Amino acid sequence: MTDKKCTKFIINGGRPLSGSVRISGAKNSATKLIVASMLTSGRCEFTNSPNKLSEMEVTSELCNLLGSVTEIKCDSFNITTEKIKTTQIPFEFGNVNRISILFAGPLLNRCGEAKIPVPGGCKIGSRPVNFHIEGLKKLGCSVEIKDNFYLLKCDRLKGNNIHLDYPSVGATENIIIASTLAQGRTIITNAAIEPEIMDLVKFLQKMGAIIEISTDRKITIEGVDRLEGASHNIISDRNQAVSFAVAGLASKGDVFVENANQDDLITFLNTVRRIGGRFEVKGNGIRFFYDGKFKPIAIETNVHPGFMTDWQQPLVILLTQAEGVSIIHETVYEKRFGYVTELKKMGADIELFNTCLGSSNCRFVNREYFHSAVVKGPTPLRGEEIIVPDLRAGMSYLIAGLIAEGETTVNGINYIDRGYENIDEKLKGLGAEIYRV
Repeated sequence: MTDKKCTKFIINGGRPLSGSVRISGAKNSATKLIVASMLTSGRCEFTNSPNKLSEMEVTSELCNLLGSVTEIKCDSFNITTEKIKTTQIPFEFGNVNRISILFAGPLLNRCGEAKIPVPGGCKIGSRPVNFHIEGLKKLGCSVEIKDNFYLLKCDRLKGNNIHLDYPSVGATENIIIASTLAQGRTIITNAAIEPEIMDLVKFLQKMGAIIEISTDRKITIEGVDRLEGASHNIISDRNQAVSFAVAGLASKGDVFVENANQDDLITFLNTVRRIGGRFEVKGNGIRFFYDGKFKPIAIETNVHPGFMTDWQQPLVILLTQAEGVSIIHETVYEKRFGYVTELKKMGADIELFNTCLGSSNCRFVNREYFHSAVVKGPTPLRGEEIIVPDLRAGMSYLIAGLIAEGETTVNGINYIDRGYENIDEKLKGLGAEIYRV
């Protein structure tokens, strides 16, 4: 367990990383699976669970407050929710992360009501829950907003056709979870199809749900009357895989990422090859290694199977070491480049633009959001004292510190601990000089 009294990392950079590192289960899948388990009174068992993450701790605590009994050991997480004791989620949980809104489905299906705080989360741009709320309304739920809470009620949720204007991952997950026990059929069009959503679908199918996935982003859920407990092995964390891959490449090292799954990383691996990085896919993971100069690239983030927005920040660090001008067009979150200021302090040559520097206009066109970046390299980075604004930016700062000359102090490491278990110890195992203080 990480020491919560520590608030910063000290990094002495300039060392190539080398060795093997094991990534954990995906927290973006695990937390949603735990919520979905509350649809049944039966026992649910999860393996490859990232239990040491602070976000997992918050989710577990919230489940216990609502009536669940949890058993946590090593990388297993067991949960039984025989009875819901309360349908109100305390206000403070809304500001910790955005998982609270996903409890709507279990609470509505089992109790007919829910009181859920307006969610918070990382400061990377607006992450409205209007898609969630409109989807729940389509399923027959009444919604009232009072004192910064959503008051949700229904007799029984009923299936409906729901079109998402944007393929939101959270909204897709919320609607799937809620509609598994709804009366009738629910069809989601323009749904998100990320690997974490497929993991959720697989788990719900084990519980007894009927869910069909079509090739045109259509997901069909046939409501059932009852779900049972089930066991499930959580998929590996593709964001962790990319982070360690970039750390190895940017440091001119050689890192084997155990449990990295090629199926979930195809777009990223193509990008690595275009930049001039090297990788080798093996049976139990992927080896990433430096083999010459990096080349610049132009890339746009997008929903799966496009280049994931969470991969953008570590990629930018790598592109500061490429020879030439690279362009990144962020199309998912309008304020995702908020971390660039600190990188410029370290010597990075990055300029932001409020125009779409990509192959097509995105939904931020003609709006005053700086959502495109031009990165010039190679630029040597130097150690500085910097502050973490969000989870993925935090990990990119660690990578920047690892390749910088001198000492880097990274403040606000609570964000990093939300998504990376024992990150300092894992980096030390690869030869990094990093300390938690």
